[in-house]
Amino acid sequence: MLETILCIDDDPITLMLCKMVIKKALFSNEIATAKNGEEAIKHFDNLKTNHSINKPQLIFLDLNMPVMNGWEFLERFITEEYSEYHDTKVIILSSTIDPQDLEKSKKYPMVIDFLSKPISKEMLEFLKNKI
Repeated sequence: MLETILCIDDDPITLMLCKMVIKKALFSNEIATAKNGEEAIKHFDNLKTNHSINKPQLIFLDLNMPVMNGWEFLERFITEEYSEYHDTKVIILSSTIDPQDLEKSKKYPMVIDFLSKPISKEMLEFLKNKI
């Protein structure tokens, strides 16, 4: 079981489903959420100053979001400014699996998989072997 997961998605129903499935599958003790990449970056900025917040071991990341999309988040997250979090694994969880997006995701070393929504208990069982 992972200590902390961060789910980044602009759809509140997807975030609710993510939390529900992860808890039911006993996949993580704590699930943080962000509505876009900018909120997720702020979450990591808060971690730098507030050591009572647990660092996520895993991020479920949507690609298509307003304000800061998933690609923009990854571009920012991969910088030296966030190097202390580069051991955090990322799973792209998208509503479409575009072969170009799948190929693009390979340039980010922290991205370990590219899966299609919705999240499921079976998906989490499969991921337990990868993490």
